[in-house]
Amino acid sequence: MTRRLAAIVFVAALLTGCGFHLRNALNLPENLGPVRVVAGDPYSALADNLAEGLQTAGAQAAPAGAETGVATLRIVSEQWVDTPISHDQFGRAQEFSLRYAVIFSMQRADGSVVVPQQAVELARDYLAPAVDSIGKASERELLVRELRRDMAAAILRRVDAASKPAAPAAQ
Repeated sequence: MTRRLAAIVFVAALLTGCGFHLRNALNLPENLGPVRVVAGDPYSALADNLAEGLQTAGAQAAPAGAETGVATLRIVSEQWVDTPISHDQFGRAQEFSLRYAVIFSMQRADGSVVVPQQAVELARDYLAPAVDSIGKASERELLVRELRRDMAAAILRRVDAASKPAAPAAQ
């Protein structure tokens, strides 16, 4: 019992000494005002995830149809690419790399740029053997959902970091 307690204390001491800290929740500044998410695809699941994440982070949703006087998070493009990365002895693709790239930008209601246009790319590898394909389509769909969720989180972290006031320079 004392060994277990000593091990727990040792691990806790290691974690506090290594610089590990939990990520803080996103807290957008209140002066951002109402925010709308605009995407080329009106049914974009990423746009829905971003709008949900913005509201969770404290942003006020813009009224439907509002185009002036609101901050705009614009999804310029979304692109999915499946690239085969290994083949079997018959030349059939066995393993794929699923890549998801998004270009976005954000402006305040007054037109000033919060986040300049930039790209974020995420990738995951998955197996899809041709002879054992039962359930592989659902594995890819699961990866798509996870990548979309991770992409929304990555974009929101960038918006959060860019909207914070700059820290004073150390002298």
